[in-house]
Amino acid sequence: MDQTPQPTETAAPDARETTDIFQWANLTDARKNELQVEFFLFNRNFTPYATTVANELDAQLKPLFLLDMMSQVELGAGTGLAVRDYELSEKEDNVLLRTDLEKVRHADSLIHIIEHQRSDIVEFSEQEHEFKRVKGVVARFTHKDSPKPFYVIKQVSMGNVIQGATSWEFRNGKFEAFQSDFGWKVPADSQVLIVDKDIFIFNQSKFERLFNYEFKKQLLADQKVAEIEKQFKLSFPDGLDLQTVVRERKKIVTKLQKMEIGAVTQEQALEYADQMQLELMTDDAGAIIIMDGNDLDMFVNLINEDYITSEITGRRYEIKSKKLLDEPEGEPPRG
Repeated sequence: MDQTPQPTETAAPDARETTDIFQWANLTDARKNELQVEFFLFNRNFTPYATTVANELDAQLKPLFLLDMMSQVELGAGTGLAVRDYELSEKEDNVLLRTDLEKVRHADSLIHIIEHQRSDIVEFSEQEHEFKRVKGVVARFTHKDSPKPFYVIKQVSMGNVIQGATSWEFRNGKFEAFQSDFGWKVPADSQVLIVDKDIFIFNQSKFERLFNYEFKKQLLADQKVAEIEKQFKLSFPDGLDLQTVVRERKKIVTKLQKMEIGAVTQEQALEYADQMQLELMTDDAGAIIIMDGNDLDMFVNLINEDYITSEITGRRYEIKSKKLLDEPEGEPPRG
């Protein structure tokens, strides 16, 4: 199939040359019968597990994991399908989103382990690892004439999992006990493709859930982190910084979206912690010590005024949400 591909939009003029997805589809289509495939499962901690597929499923593998994806790209080449950078895109029609693998930390780490730490990957066992903890499946495709593999990744949703203990199967005209530990209905839709250093996103919401990647939310959180670093004096163990700890705490990333940084000063935060009998530590220079995610939660709660003492009972509470009733007298409304 000889189609003229649409140019890929990049975020900067000096950015590296990205994968030509249309050329990839044409080449892969020509080689599809010679491709080898192996499978890996990965859990919510992005730990990969090796797994095997019975020979009787061979005929289903490429239709379920590859052919529809290739067809979508090949048809798109003839209908003006454009490739847009995920980080720059708005909701547009007939667009395939792309981003750099290195930007998506969990995806980058997962592929690195599969390619460079294969000896550390153990075989999946339902007894030891539990399929209910599995987050996704990676199909790793290789060809003898290509030095680099490519990967098709799909989300494992518990709605597509059949548990043996509570399931029946219909066979020979009657219901019988389900014989397997569990079953999985493979989703038919195209979701995520990784080629070289590029991620192509066929289903944005599933991509974001698969890798906990919400760029625009993270971008705003990064801006809030910069404001906090400017307003507060903090201390971290070697190898940690505020941005790293924040990115590991999804609930903090979400919380930062609506926070007003600077409404509470460092001195007020320390006094507030004493009033609430919280163990907020400081070093000799007066910097607030953040050792881990729990310390970060406490610090963010303090600067967001999320602790309160009941004037009726004297009990202390951490509050999950609040609504401002009025401003202190003499102060203009904020915002």
